Amino acid sequence: LGARQIGYYLDEDLGWAVAKEELQTRLDDAKKQGLNVKALAMINPGNPTGQVLSRDDLEVICKFCAKNNIVLLADEVYQRNVYTEEKTFTSAKKIALETPGCECLQLVSFHSTSKGFIGECGRRGGYMELHHIDPYVQTQLYKL
Repeated sequence: LGARQIGYYLDEDLGWAVAKEELQTRLDDAKKQGLNVKALAMINPGNPTGQVLSRDDLEVICKFCAKNNIVLLADEVYQRNVYTEEKTFTSAKKIALETPGCECLQLVSFHSTSKGFIGECGRRGGYMELHHIDPYVQTQLYKL
């Protein structure tokens, strides 16, 4: 397929969040290399750091993806595994539905029955939810 990974860095001082400037810098660098960025992968809650992105952090990521027509791949399989009362999990879809500027966000949200629902990490089961994904792409995914 010719795909390449373009990494971005999380900022420990921001609680392992990513700054909008970091995302823009990486996108600009990719464009200078002649690359067309198609998707951004986000893991929330994070593994292995255990960070949980705040609503503000999620809004930055979702708005950035929507503005730049980048599909957000949201790995949210650990959403039930938040072990601090100071943090709460918020889904990327909730942000997409409630935040101005995210109305057209293309989102694939990954979930698991083995990470939190059943609590059996040895059992494998999961699904993905598609939000604003092209119907043709959906039909191709359903064939898998």
